[in-house]
Amino acid sequence: MAPRFQNLDPDPTLSEFPNLFKLLLGRGRSAWPSQVDWPVTPPPPQRVAGEALRVTFINHATVLIQTAGLNILTDPHFSLRCSPVSWAGPRRAHAPGVAFEDLPPIDLVLLSHNHYDHMDIPSLERLFATHDCALMTGLGVGGHLRPALRPRVTEMAWWETRSFKGLPISFVPVQHFSARGFHDRFETLWGGFVLQTPAGPVYFPGDTAYGSHFRLTRERFGPFKLALLPIGAYEPRWFMKKMHVNPQEAVQAFLDLEASAALGIHFGCFRLTYEAIDAPTTALKQALEEARISSETFRTIAPGNAWEL
Repeated sequence: MAPRFQNLDPDPTLSEFPNLFKLLLGRGRSAWPSQVDWPVTPPPPQRVAGEALRVTFINHATVLIQTAGLNILTDPHFSLRCSPVSWAGPRRAHAPGVAFEDLPPIDLVLLSHNHYDHMDIPSLERLFATHDCALMTGLGVGGHLRPALRPRVTEMAWWETRSFKGLPISFVPVQHFSARGFHDRFETLWGGFVLQTPAGPVYFPGDTAYGSHFRLTRERFGPFKLALLPIGAYEPRWFMKKMHVNPQEAVQAFLDLEASAALGIHFGCFRLTYEAIDAPTTALKQALEEARISSETFRTIAPGNAWEL
């Protein structure tokens, strides 16, 4: 059966299960600490008004974006593991940088795709139960939620733009795939988001490999005020290059997007691949030095910390 969706630059090897088993059984995984302690940070403000833009890195791909009086949460993950079951699978190396109880009122959730480290259904159901929030995502993804929650979900195609309380939000292509099991690859649509904030356009790709989509998105929506770019889960390259950028490619994406600033995400929380817990930040520092880009322009910050732009 042909896939329902495909990338702009299709790669048929993304469907080859032998490569997945080779990855899982392979050697060379770096050890991670069982628990990393982060300093306690104050809770975020309840709202950020006007043209101010404040982003708080919570963990992995979960970022709180505050602007124009709105609180927007990307790929919320507050569970102990990213897995189909609660008793096994990758376990987080540190608690969320903002406790669930310390979240301000969440207005909107942006969900990039249905992988377990991005679509955590217990976190989503908890958010829907305690916050008056809506959700935007790709075509078909809302079907993973209970029917009672689906009226609060807006599903979008690539390049589609919707308005949320006056804020234009577009769903844009990235180079990745979708799956919750072994037999549903490419059946729901994956993607990133562009938010036309009063401070300027903000880009959140979720997960992505490097590809032409960065330049295409820049042509339509950029240059960007801020790009939230993944920098982790990239080794071994023979396998991960098809779905995740490494830090060097993240720097090239930053240049392709012509972003004024970038925040590194998707690292140091769940051990999903082979690299050490500190490898992404070390490699990013080197890549920025080689490209002569300031680490103040393309930053990484500890979970719970914020950047006001």
